[in-house]
Amino acid sequence: MSDNYEKTHVYFVPGLAASPAIFEYIDLPPSQFEIHLLEWFVPASKMSMTDYACEMNKNIVHKNSVLIGVSFGGLLVQEMAKYKKVKKTIIISSVKTSSELPKRMRLASYTKAHKLLPTSLVNNVEFLAKYAFGETVTKRLKLYEKYLDMRDSKYLDWAIDQMVNWKQSEPPENLVHIHGEKDPVFPIDRIKNCIPVKNGTHTMIIHRAKWFNEHLPTIILQ
Repeated sequence: MSDNYEKTHVYFVPGLAASPAIFEYIDLPPSQFEIHLLEWFVPASKMSMTDYACEMNKNIVHKNSVLIGVSFGGLLVQEMAKYKKVKKTIIISSVKTSSELPKRMRLASYTKAHKLLPTSLVNNVEFLAKYAFGETVTKRLKLYEKYLDMRDSKYLDWAIDQMVNWKQSEPPENLVHIHGEKDPVFPIDRIKNCIPVKNGTHTMIIHRAKWFNEHLPTIILQ
């Protein structure tokens, strides 16, 4: 391989309350790609999504990078791409316009019902997993304790508020949307123009890693 060959740098952002550990089974050919895992941080008081995205962009140090975001992380990478020139943005188990949000989230924007969520119960992994992953996790409690490590109530209040109030009418250019056919958080019947994953759920980045390892290299480079 030529010394002038440049790898594609891929930056991953996890989902709501999740740690980068959700990407532990993602394996891209190291000869072609270099993976960078980004972590959530607790936002400053009254921090906007734009401000948060610009702060996160300080971690993007390579030109022509690819951003990949899962769930709420998918919203964030779209915002990041508005202020940072990137080669491509890929969202997984997420939405690309406000109209793709489920009805209950769009209603929450008007009723403010999300303000009543008991985010103080952040150490209750079952509650957190139900909201973040759309799954009841009794059987996999220990597993999700590892993946859901961002339990700061200030962060959760901010993230949930940003998600239900997210406003975007048109998807950005160079965006690829990968979505599970059985996603309970963002039902696929509201999703347009996506690459569907058969039997994929909201946590398919963990449970269907083999699919991503087979398809992501081509999706990233095409």
